[in-house]
Amino acid sequence: MIYPTRRAIVLAAVGAPVSLLVGLLAPGYWIVVGAWLVLIGGLILVDALLGPTRAAATLSVETVGVLGMGAAGTAVLRAAFEGAAPPRAEITAETNALLRMAHDPFTAMFHGQSAEVDAPLTPVRRGEAEISTLWLRWQGSLGLVWKQIRETPRRKIIIAPDVQGVKSKAMSLFARDAQHGVKLQRETGEGSEFHALREVDGATDPRVIDWKQSARHGKLLGKEFRTDRNHPVVLAIDTGRAMCEPLLGQPRVDRAINAALLLSYVSLKTGDPAGVFGFDARPRGFSGIVSGPAAFPRLQRQLAALDYSAEETNYTLGLTQLGVSLRRRSLVVVFTDFADSTTAELMVENLTRLLRRHVILFVVMRDEELEVIARAEPNSATAVSGAVTARALLKSRDVVIARLTRLGVHVVDAPTHTIGAALINAYLDLKRRDVL
Repeated sequence: MIYPTRRAIVLAAVGAPVSLLVGLLAPGYWIVVGAWLVLIGGLILVDALLGPTRAAATLSVETVGVLGMGAAGTAVLRAAFEGAAPPRAEITAETNALLRMAHDPFTAMFHGQSAEVDAPLTPVRRGEAEISTLWLRWQGSLGLVWKQIRETPRRKIIIAPDVQGVKSKAMSLFARDAQHGVKLQRETGEGSEFHALREVDGATDPRVIDWKQSARHGKLLGKEFRTDRNHPVVLAIDTGRAMCEPLLGQPRVDRAINAALLLSYVSLKTGDPAGVFGFDARPRGFSGIVSGPAAFPRLQRQLAALDYSAEETNYTLGLTQLGVSLRRRSLVVVFTDFADSTTAELMVENLTRLLRRHVILFVVMRDEELEVIARAEPNSATAVSGAVTARALLKSRDVVIARLTRLGVHVVDAPTHTIGAALINAYLDLKRRDVL
């Protein structure tokens, strides 16, 4: 495609007031205006013929095949010319709804016959994203025409849970705590499983002293315990409408999946088996209980298969099915969100039934956007209405959380960017206190 630039349009438009003035003052010289338009048209034609041609230009894109949800990526957009290239050109791309790229064209500076630009990619939702179309345009030598080409590479990118980010975060948590002398998961000294007797020193808790063994050996000996293992950890993720709403630019369910990946990775590494259960209007599958670090890819696939849903969550059907599927006492980690009192009442009722046999860890992602609205200055009627509504929603949420806590449910309430670390700390604290 070849079309005029703004400069060409302005130059052609200059002839309009001039022709009007000539027509009023000297009607016999109206041909000057026609000559001006012919001149501009000729210059546009010459500019279209000079310089690099559209047939000499090629476009391509290079990017990763898999991109983690919540992790930024980059696409390399390349342009090349056979023969002489323009000094600069504009290049951009079109993606589908699962992927976001800057809409403004990138400026590619040519050094020789080729140029490339790095275009940042932001995943919006899990699934199969696509870079469908590329555009490249450059001006002619006189700056009067744009020459533009279009390519359709149809480059596919799988948007999946951010496994690499989860592993890096898990390892950084372990390394950070080990650096300060306290590991996340102590092999001895905690738990209820007897490990060995050791001689008491000044830092030993007197409650662990074994007086009979001390009298037999003639020195103070204390019992050392080993952290209990083999406690099933079940990650129950709600994929209903409320969880698919965005929170700080990312669906809640994707944030829940990243936190679930982190917890499953840590639990498998520390000796506890894990499983994944998804539900919305109906159960969406149970992975079963698997153990050992080698089972992590299976949980990863199960979590990646959890799709977005526009249906309301049926807690009765979902949590009842989960309770039937669990054969032994487990730690059930529930990722969900509630929008009204009726939904919250059904959720609390079914969690109470599940609490009779299992330990429940309820994960609440703090809604920072709602808190900002609630704290906004009441400088308009809209701001006042929004603040009152937001505070009412936050208050009802606090009431539900307090009720769950009184029932014996363990609650993790943290900002979205720290939900993974808060969940790991809560899980390890439950193990440390022998709650599982």
